[in-house]
Amino acid sequence: MTWTSLHGSPYTPVAYHPPRLGATESARISTELAHRMDERRTVRAFAPDSVDEHLVLNAIKVASTAPSGAHQQPWTFVLVEDPVVRQRIRAATEEEERKSYAGRLGEEWLDALRPLGTDEHKPHLTDAPYLIVVFCQRYYLGPDGEKRKHYYVDESVGIAVGMLLTALHLSGLAALTHTPSPMRFLAEVLGRPRNEKAFAVIPVGYPAADAEVPNLTRKSLDQVMVRV
Repeated sequence: MTWTSLHGSPYTPVAYHPPRLGATESARISTELAHRMDERRTVRAFAPDSVDEHLVLNAIKVASTAPSGAHQQPWTFVLVEDPVVRQRIRAATEEEERKSYAGRLGEEWLDALRPLGTDEHKPHLTDAPYLIVVFCQRYYLGPDGEKRKHYYVDESVGIAVGMLLTALHLSGLAALTHTPSPMRFLAEVLGRPRNEKAFAVIPVGYPAADAEVPNLTRKSLDQVMVRV
């Protein structure tokens, strides 16, 4: 069997024999992972404390191992540290969010948001030491202007973002998945090419000393899973 890469050349098959863990070790890791991830929460109040860059870079590496349609890997992770750039992103975001909370979102969506207490103020965009802005590559754009469509882009990038959030949490970091609407300004502020569309803005850091999160209850396994 052969596979074809983005540029038309075939992939060479290689053997795949990951180590098979014993039943006890597998159960221990599985249980620990479920417990660790149940502790994950979205944080909106970040400490100004610096974060080891390697933690963030490794999380992005983990995200980039996500499966993607035809292995096209249609994602770009823009790591934003510059406080001036982060302030520009916050200002543009809050301008759009003011319009959204003033009615553009629609009353049904605003009703859904009210229990969470969110509004147009987004201090996390400048308080967190890092922003990871995730872009979808809608199509391949070659150096000579060649265009080739990418497939299952949103699905692929969504999986990558989920893996990114998991890696950040397991590294002891907090994050927030922010999706201002519209997001076109992000490509302009960050100088991204025309084939890229913003998918999410993810502030990353440590929770502030006085950080609070809503007292939420997650659905049980029986509520989210069906046996057939």
